Amino acid sequence: MRRSLALVVALGLLVAACGGTASPDDPTTTSGSVDTTTTVAPETTTTESPTTSTLPGEPIDFGPRAGDELMVVGVAHDDVLNLRAAPGTDQEILAGLEPTEIGVVALGATRQLTRSFWIEVEAADTTGWVSLGFVAFEGVTDDATAATIDELGERPTAPTMSELGRLVAEAWASDEPASDIVKVVDESVGDLGEVTHDVIGLGDDAVAGFRLHVFGEPVAGGFSLRTVERTTLCGRGVDADGLCT
Repeated sequence: MRRSLALVVALGLLVAACGGTASPDDPTTTSGSVDTTTTVAPETTTTESPTTSTLPGEPIDFGPRAGDELMVVGVAHDDVLNLRAAPGTDQEILAGLEPTEIGVVALGATRQLTRSFWIEVEAADTTGWVSLGFVAFEGVTDDATAATIDELGERPTAPTMSELGRLVAEAWASDEPASDIVKVVDESVGDLGEVTHDVIGLGDDAVAGFRLHVFGEPVAGGFSLRTVERTTLCGRGVDADGLCT
């Protein structure tokens, strides 16, 4: 769905393309140096958990409230989101959260670094800090098949499920600001093909993006779109009906 919306994402709900240069405290996928890797050791480590008075950055009254439940978003299928001992990409890695991790519980603390926001959470039986740009509230899930076909002007086909999923994701991405599209679950093929992409960054402070679970029907030369399950990713919260607030 092509949109042209004012960029309201000063809070860091952005994220996930490659290329460019990042500052050490800017864990965004637009940098090409994402704080989601488990293959590179942190620049420094801590032997004890920092106290509130020694944490990097400044406390800020912003972000999820204590007890809010979040999900990991915008992390590639072959990567993880680092849960760190303190805010910042140079802090000790305590655990790696999967790209489709749910049940990430906010503890109500947010710190602002130079170019990023970090929140304290409990996940994977561990308490630590993650970049706010890689978590969101889980909104309503609906069937977006007909709307996707309407947007594309036809039922799309592609040689692989990954390519088909990308076509669907592009239909729901915005041009300005340019959304980031991330494959969070790799393609699989049985009776039907499946793949899941996140579309992050729509220029809306309420709707952070979409998670698109795409099913494809095997056809000669590839796959034809069967169905699209769309989950709305919310930036500020959800109401009782699962709508972004």
